Amino acid sequence: MHWPAVTTSVFPLQLVVSPLFVGSLLIAAAALGVMVKAAQVAVDRLTAVARAFEISDAVLASTIVAVGTSLPEIGSHLVASAGILSGTLDYRIASATVMGGNMGSSTVQQTLLVGVFVLGIGRTAFSPSFFRSTYYPMILAFAATLALSFDGTISRLDGALLLVGFGIYVVAGIRTAREDGQSYDGRSTNRTRDALVAVGALVLVFGGAYVVLLVVQDVVETLGLNGSMVGVVTIGLASALPELTTVVEAIRRRSADIALGTLIGSNVVNPLVGFGLGGLISTYAVPPSVIRWDLPFKLLVAVGFLFVLRRNAGVATRREGAWLVGSYFLFVSVRFLFYAT
Repeated sequence: MHWPAVTTSVFPLQLVVSPLFVGSLLIAAAALGVMVKAAQVAVDRLTAVARAFEISDAVLASTIVAVGTSLPEIGSHLVASAGILSGTLDYRIASATVMGGNMGSSTVQQTLLVGVFVLGIGRTAFSPSFFRSTYYPMILAFAATLALSFDGTISRLDGALLLVGFGIYVVAGIRTAREDGQSYDGRSTNRTRDALVAVGALVLVFGGAYVVLLVVQDVVETLGLNGSMVGVVTIGLASALPELTTVVEAIRRRSADIALGTLIGSNVVNPLVGFGLGGLISTYAVPPSVIRWDLPFKLLVAVGFLFVLRRNAGVATRREGAWLVGSYFLFVSVRFLFYAT
């Protein structure tokens, strides 16, 4: 679709004003909302079904919950790859959009939401098991993704390697998780119904992703924006909203484990599964912003925060929380200044 418009020059973008353009943006916003809500429903129902089969929390945390928190991003990757293969989506624009959304979402979680959590809780202790099970794998995931992306593409071999990395992460998580005191509260009372609802919700996730990608492609072509930048501010921000509710609830309960495990765990899943699936299915053209800024920035912040925590005996205070929040705004500012078009 293309929008007739009255335009005015506003450096560095071209402002397009037309009812059709605004209507398309509203449709995309609604589709984003459907994606996020449907992903939550799918995870809840699949978790209930898994509990009915007495699947342990260790397995759930490493599979359904880990992937479920990143379902909007993963759904976008799958739809983009299908669109690339079918020719309905532009290869470079679709690649840039979903990779930008992936990086935007995971950076919100790694910096802004972890920072808000630490600011809200105050003194926050990070256990040695948390570093081993989640934080170190996050750093390795960033490093591996950057290394495989450095040539400007994610090939099918690259995608397979990233997915193997995720498989290793899942197996290690299951082996090191504690199994004592296992309960199966919240199990499904109607497995068939819940499974069908989950499938329907997944269809809505994929449908919403397709609508968003179509609108973003037209926005990119009309405004001359970088698809990666649009992905950061649309898919990236919307996909992180469920984790925001997790953070608020964790602050209220003053419980760190679930919130930090979810936020940091998503930063393992997003690059390994999102980039991995996309590369394996259709291959990706990696935008320069991901190689030159997104992944190096995320890696630098992760290592820097680790150094601070080690120096403070595994404890973060509100000072470190403020540093993380500031890091997010630095990330977005540089993105807008140097990688918007």
